[in-house]
Amino acid sequence: MSWLQPIKPGKKPRIGLYSIGLKAYWEQFPGLRDRLIEYGHFIEKQMSAWGEVYNYGLVDTEGEGRRAGEWLNGQHVDIVFCHSATYSTSSTVLPVHQICKAPVVFLNLQPTERIQYDLSTTGEWLAHCGACPVPEFANAFNRAGIPFRVINGLLGLDYTPSISMTNEVTHQRKEAIRAWREIEEWCRAAAVPRNLQHSRFGFLGNTYSGMLDMYSDFTMIQAQTGLHVEVLEMCDLDRMLKEVTPQEVKAKMEQVLDMFQIRGDSPSDPIAKKPTDEQMAWSCKVAAAQEKLVRAFDLDALSYYYHGAPGGEYEKLQSGFIVGHSLLTARGIPCSGEGDLKTAVAMKICDLLGTGGSFSEIVVVDYIDETILLGHDGPFHIAISDGKPILRGMGLYHGKQGTGVSVEAKVRTGPVTTLNVTQTGDGRLKLISSEGESTNGPIMKIGNTQTPVKFPLQPDDYMTRWFAEAPTHHCAMSIGHNASLFEKVGVLLNVNHVKL
Repeated sequence: MSWLQPIKPGKKPRIGLYSIGLKAYWEQFPGLRDRLIEYGHFIEKQMSAWGEVYNYGLVDTEGEGRRAGEWLNGQHVDIVFCHSATYSTSSTVLPVHQICKAPVVFLNLQPTERIQYDLSTTGEWLAHCGACPVPEFANAFNRAGIPFRVINGLLGLDYTPSISMTNEVTHQRKEAIRAWREIEEWCRAAAVPRNLQHSRFGFLGNTYSGMLDMYSDFTMIQAQTGLHVEVLEMCDLDRMLKEVTPQEVKAKMEQVLDMFQIRGDSPSDPIAKKPTDEQMAWSCKVAAAQEKLVRAFDLDALSYYYHGAPGGEYEKLQSGFIVGHSLLTARGIPCSGEGDLKTAVAMKICDLLGTGGSFSEIVVVDYIDETILLGHDGPFHIAISDGKPILRGMGLYHGKQGTGVSVEAKVRTGPVTTLNVTQTGDGRLKLISSEGESTNGPIMKIGNTQTPVKFPLQPDDYMTRWFAEAPTHHCAMSIGHNASLFEKVGVLLNVNHVKL
């Protein structure tokens, strides 16, 4: 759908890569060096699907390690993969990461599933002994206080090099598939810190009065994520509203009619009715102003809420928020209601990873189906919707002032993961994720987003576990099972992650 083109395309992660070896081997075993370099080029090509890869090449002495560290710093890499291609001393590898402070992942990827025992030479064996030095690296890095991760498995070639004495076609083996899934997750996760460090999050209005879990220290948010918070006023949006032309309202109306269904009155709730022409026109005008605001302030996300005086101009302005903020969320500018900045971060993480990120909270528990309905009165991430979302005119916004158009929708059926960004008593951010299944169970027809989710635990047991982690009461809902991915984001942000 053309309307879903991102307003600001995300930045790709900058991925550092090098292979290691022992310089003494090259004269002793002709062809080994070139063979290992070829493996490195294969890894580089595979990784290029997920980011910009900067491959230093072969590091085989401690001096070369220092030069590699300086070079990787010069490329401003977000993560470094060390391909353990054969044996190398830890003194070769440690200097790389004493100089370059980017997170490091060791790749212990054996080229073959089994060597030819009767035919193998020492040189042939050395092309397959990448696991040998990894314990040595682990010991040295631990004593140096440098965190690391290791991925073990098969290299996953789809051909066998001419120099090889054994079969190296392993791309369909589970050990290769598993290893490359891990590599992909680390590469994708590395995009999150890079993008957050270059992000501008708008904070429009204030936080819903009394929601103590949602108050955030802007300095704390920037210190732990790198993002900048731009404080906005309603008069900024009002200024944009005055610049909206009839042509822009018409174009926005076309977008809304293409992306939403306009339904009649709710069969059950008297406050949820078919949107009037006036409500639709106003929502589209406000939506055009909201996009102008995002572009004028170069925003990457927005958290908003406004409690105006009854009957005031700004109360009327905020009554048109939900449709426009849903459109922005679908185009890579996540918008979180009620001034919940931390959930805006969660939604942005999900969106950067291509998994959605819809604004949610607990709606109700269905003890018959053993599901928990998660949703809100908006905004909704249209890109992960189960069909076209429905627009309903609301006679009132429950718990808030004003009236307007709201979104009734559910996330598509299948695997989902919730991501909660909360704050602990010591001021640290914490990620909480839960994997479940979105079901085709019924939802209410009240103009709110709702998705029935079945978690592995019975609802009461699940909620007991969840509430014990002291979450913010909002979360972002993403499609797919992404807990492993979110865990890696936490590692790269130096933020604790808990999987329920």
